[in-house]
Amino acid sequence: MESHPPATFGYSLGIVGVMHFTIHADGGSRGNPGPSGAGAMIRDALGNSVASVSQFLGTHTNNFAEYEAVILAFETLKKLVPENKRDKTEVVVKMDSELVVKQMRGEYKVKNLTLKEQHARLKKIIAPFGTVSFIHVPREQNSDADALANAAMDRSVV
Repeated sequence: MESHPPATFGYSLGIVGVMHFTIHADGGSRGNPGPSGAGAMIRDALGNSVASVSQFLGTHTNNFAEYEAVILAFETLKKLVPENKRDKTEVVVKMDSELVVKQMRGEYKVKNLTLKEQHARLKKIIAPFGTVSFIHVPREQNSDADALANAAMDRSVV
């Protein structure tokens, strides 16, 4: 069995030793609120998949599930990146939730109490990482994460 390192070192503006990751995250709810799921794919600087997460969340809204997908991704990323390397780690989060992207960028206020709690949790989780940016992408460019979120929701049907 071949062993691979959990992460690949990349380059940032010519600086060696900076780790780069891209997270594709998606959450969904069937019913809104209804059975919900979260999914995320984490890729290294070369575009290789290093981890994925897919979790059934219970009955929640789609916005709750979108936040949870990013939270789950960063909890997974924390297991891959040693604590002493997190401040030298750049992460790009790509998702099709304009609401979460704009709230995390500070462009939209977070008004919903439940989302305020998730927003605060996510801000705390991403704080140790060097640079974290959020990018809104069309649904078609987020198909891996969408499939993981849908697989999680499918697990609710027994």
